[in-house]
Parts: sequence; structure tokens; C-alpha cells
Amino acid sequence: QVQLIESGGGLVQAGGSLRLSCSASGLTFIGYTMGWFRQAPGKEREFVAASTWSNGATSYVDSVKGRFTISRDNAKKSVYLQMNTLKPEDTAVYYCAATRAGGIQTLGTAYIYWGQGTQVTVSS
Repeated sequence: QVQLIESGGGLVQAGGSLRLSCSASGLTFIGYTMGWFRQAPGKEREFVAASTWSNGATSYVDSVKGRFTISRDNAKKSVYLQMNTLKPEDTAVYYCAATRAGGIQTLGTAYIYWGQGTQVTVSS
């Protein structure tokens, strides 16, 4: 059974930092593109960042470029999201996701495995 388990969410003041972690089990991790998505109350799920297996390519939504960094440790079957200079508009539930589709995938429908989510709240 595939499981993606996120951790690291919490409450932080604007300008602060958080590091989200996602640990995968039940899958090889080899060949998987890993992504982070978020969903704020009353809004649709939004792509945040992704990292490919093949060449470590990364992609970010414009609103987090320069502030967030996605990384992965394939040996630990883990992916991380370092979030700096957080803003109140970053408040959301953050989800880790995995797909075998090649390359960078920004659509949620391309991902087949999802974590349960971790809450990030940024106070002003």
C-alpha cells in the first residue's frame, strides 16, 4: 500500500520559514515525479512545485519563485519543501503527490498518489 506522509506544517508569522517533509512508502520512488500542491479555504487546489526523478528538474508556481525550494532525497524516499519569507496568502493545506508520468507535471490530475496534507498557517 502506497503512503505519502507529510509533516512540518504549523503556525508561523509572516516573514518566517517552514520546511515540509514528505516520506513515501510502498513505492520504489524510482522514476517518480514528486509534487507539492496546496489548497486554501474556498479555493481550488493549486500546484506549488515539482521535482523530476530523471534529471532533478524543478518547477514552481510564480507566486513562490525565489521563496520556496523543492528538494528530494531518493535514498530516503523523501521530498521536501523549504518555504521562506512566508506570506499570509501562503496559508493552506499542503499536499505531497507522486506520479510516474515523465517530466514536470503541474496538473493535479496527473498525480496518482496523494498524502493527507499538512496545515500551514501564516499570520500577519
